[in-house]
Amino acid sequence: MAIVKDLCTKKVVGYAFSKRIDSALTVSALKMAIRRQKPPAGCIFHSDRGVQYTSKSFRKLISEHEIIQSMSRKGDPYDNAVAENFFSCLKCECVHLCHFLSRSSAQNEIFRYIEGFYNPLRPHSGIGWLAPNAFELSFFINQRLLSKTTA
Repeated sequence: MAIVKDLCTKKVVGYAFSKRIDSALTVSALKMAIRRQKPPAGCIFHSDRGVQYTSKSFRKLISEHEIIQSMSRKGDPYDNAVAENFFSCLKCECVHLCHFLSRSSAQNEIFRYIEGFYNPLRPHSGIGWLAPNAFELSFFINQRLLSKTTA
């Protein structure tokens, strides 16, 4: 599984599943994030230094959408703590609590975890104990109000 997480809202905005950790996996996750969020030019995408993030197809997608690529320093696992934290939560709150009979049943349960719990309900300390969807809504409402008062 590969994810794309919005660091502002803490929301998982893209994800994909595959039998292999390759560029097709990460490209699929990023394409989902782009479709959903329509990031502005100059948005930053941070990842570790895995070959799937340095592949020609991934870098082409990043470039086409004018996204800036940022990568962890070599040998520094803390630079990718956001993704590691999500996967830790996913395992503790979902995967380790279930017995999956097939890959597709695991994927369906993870889909339900992200779309039915993590994004809409799971509180995060970094955003005032709100769920990502609620924080995103309040963030954009505040942004619109701010832009109206400064216009």
